[in-house]
Amino acid sequence: MSVPPTPTAEMGAGLAFIPLVCVVDFHHARGPEVERWFGVDEGRDPAAEYDWTLLPFMALSDGAHALTEDFSYFTLLRPATDSARATSLFGISCTRQMDAAQLLNRPADVTRSTVQKAVVVIADSPQYFGMLRERLSVVTKAWFSQREFSDVDILRRFQESLADEKRRGLMHEDQDRDQYLGLSLRELVREFRWQTLLLLKCCLLQPKMLFFGTRCERLCLTQFSLVSLIPGLLRNLQDSAGPELDSYEKSLTMPTSLRTSDRNSLLSYMGLPLQIFGKGSLFGPYTPLQQLDILADFGTKSYIVGSTNSLLLQQKDRYSDILINLDEGTINVTSPSLKAALQLSTPDRRWIDFITQNVNDTWDESNPSRPKTMGYVGSEEFIRVQFEEYLLSLISAVKYRAHLARHAQNPRIMLLPEVDGDPSLDFGADFIEAWSRTENYRIWNANTDSHLFDIVEPKHPCAGGLTIDDIQRRITQQVQDLHWDERFAQGREVLGRNLAAGREKASTLFNKLYTDMEALREAQRKRNEEARAQQQQQQQQPSGSSGGGSEKNGGTAVDLAKAQQTMQAVGSKAGAFVNSWAAWAGEKRRAAWGAKSPTAGSNDSNHSTSSSPTTSTGGGAGGGWGSGWVKINNNKNRASQPPTSQTRTSGSDNGNHPPNTVQTPTSSGGGRRTESAGGADEQQPLNRRGSVSGESMLDGAESDSVLSSPGKGRTLPAPEPAASAANGESGSVPVPGEETNKDGNGVADSHPRPTPAPPTGSRRKNEGDYGDGDPETQSEPSRKLADPAKMAHLQGTWNNKRTVGRRVD
Repeated sequence: MSVPPTPTAEMGAGLAFIPLVCVVDFHHARGPEVERWFGVDEGRDPAAEYDWTLLPFMALSDGAHALTEDFSYFTLLRPATDSARATSLFGISCTRQMDAAQLLNRPADVTRSTVQKAVVVIADSPQYFGMLRERLSVVTKAWFSQREFSDVDILRRFQESLADEKRRGLMHEDQDRDQYLGLSLRELVREFRWQTLLLLKCCLLQPKMLFFGTRCERLCLTQFSLVSLIPGLLRNLQDSAGPELDSYEKSLTMPTSLRTSDRNSLLSYMGLPLQIFGKGSLFGPYTPLQQLDILADFGTKSYIVGSTNSLLLQQKDRYSDILINLDEGTINVTSPSLKAALQLSTPDRRWIDFITQNVNDTWDESNPSRPKTMGYVGSEEFIRVQFEEYLLSLISAVKYRAHLARHAQNPRIMLLPEVDGDPSLDFGADFIEAWSRTENYRIWNANTDSHLFDIVEPKHPCAGGLTIDDIQRRITQQVQDLHWDERFAQGREVLGRNLAAGREKASTLFNKLYTDMEALREAQRKRNEEARAQQQQQQQQPSGSSGGGSEKNGGTAVDLAKAQQTMQAVGSKAGAFVNSWAAWAGEKRRAAWGAKSPTAGSNDSNHSTSSSPTTSTGGGAGGGWGSGWVKINNNKNRASQPPTSQTRTSGSDNGNHPPNTVQTPTSSGGGRRTESAGGADEQQPLNRRGSVSGESMLDGAESDSVLSSPGKGRTLPAPEPAASAANGESGSVPVPGEETNKDGNGVADSHPRPTPAPPTGSRRKNEGDYGDGDPETQSEPSRKLADPAKMAHLQGTWNNKRTVGRRVD
């Protein structure tokens, strides 16, 4: 149940208007439209009566759908009636939206996923909007929380409470509540700094000012805060809704009395407020695009409007002389004459810097509207007083300037002794000149006393020439405007990121290089291992192929230990067999030499020191693989066998020797030189130790210095067999029945084990067949052995076996 209104006495035409409440809905087909009214008679539609066709567009601002809650401030023109003159009304709307699926009863015309509505309050003065905004927000939120828009009882009771307060005079226009409206002045000064004074002086010049911002509430409150800097202007905006309104000037009279103890009396006597919204002016905190035709009308000379639509930015030269972009924090003056008039003087900069410094020194991020010191300096009231003092000094100085102009012929009369020259120059000569041509100057000058400088001292609050402090303050301010700290911080951040990225890249590069080197080293190591494994496999392949035990033939792997034992057994048998034949050949050779040289025994004792060394490889005292041979050099191998001593011959040294002559170096022949009955030199074996096994076929071969490995480019000299007295030619002593001693890999065993010598009886039995070494007395087998071709064949065969045996060693 609503409280019945309390009747109050009529206090003027302004109290006749009762606040109204309406609901604006966004219809998916028809767009924004007024849904219902509260505070009017049933069936009445004030929007139709007062031609408020743009009210729905003003209530639902562009971009409001992107926010959960947004506020819009606008002005409405109420036409003149029989009982009231035309005046301006002010509206504030709270826009909210919700999901259509949450509605308890979803109407048929709700086809979109969201429902957007605005609750609007229309009053005759904006000075209470600071308080009204909070109440409107609570009511709108509560109404949306019901999820039933047909239940509007909360909105009806809200309008009734506003009407009751109006009737009881709780919203009396004389109550000064300007400071409670909108954006705090501390935030305004904090945001615009020295440009705050520039914006105020721009308002006094009445240009076309356009504010732009994407947030409608911030856009509107910034304009209200700027307007509130002019004392008393918020209570006198009755002509701001249309350029044709001029009621303020018609009702204005010159004050005749002054009470210095009353602030309102003082402001009224000094001509405040300066009415910047008179005939030809317009104030629209939020102006939709549908209202642009009014801005472009010829009768509209100046205005202060705001818009959230970026289309106006593309036509800023047409619709504005100065553009204030709140999103970017910039002020763009497009009119050259306006730019010159808005240049701040040195006292102006000193004054506004003083206020800005106090605000910055007392700034509290947690509560921007209150100084952190909880003191007066830097507070909202402090800022208002400072701007009020500035405007009073301005109008007093301008009055004194006019006084000087009237008494230019007699400057000494009626002059203030404490004032030197024209004090209005401290406010800027171009500004004073431009302001004197405006409508608000004309209205103010026509309705104020000419000696206002007697009430307020005609002097700038910060008058004076340029000082060192001004220069330092100006430099400091310019440095702050450059935002070097922020730029350096960004530069340091970018540099740090670049250094970190470079360090990471360098680390990655070095790690990759190290990884590549390690991979290359590992690959090289693997190649070496594979090469060694392949070499070992190649060395093992012959044994596997000959033994039939390789995996390629389907057999198992070769047992190296067993193969080595087999090699040693076969090698020892072959060595014993060769040694037995070497012993037999030695006996035959001694018999042959003994028959030819009966004095050999005596000569052996004289030349026993010339015996060549013998090598035994497993045959015991009887010699081995390299024993039993005596070298008898001919002219062909003398060049490859360097002698250690000169051989004496009975003939010439041309190498042509008789058939019974043999030449051999003492270092490689294994024998000594003797003289036969015919005077020719002969070669006899030097091993006279008397043992049968000591006479080896390879005596002195192992000590030959020419013998070397074929892999080093040196040739293996063929072993020189015993000479045959029959033809004097060198050859190899044949070894009947010789076999190759090989193990699993085909290499001769280097450690043959001794085997029993052939039976003596068999050797004695065959001995008579070969004779005593004389060609005439030799039997047929003995003559076959002396055949040069057969001897050469046997010599080559024996050389191959010696080479294999030496490789194994």
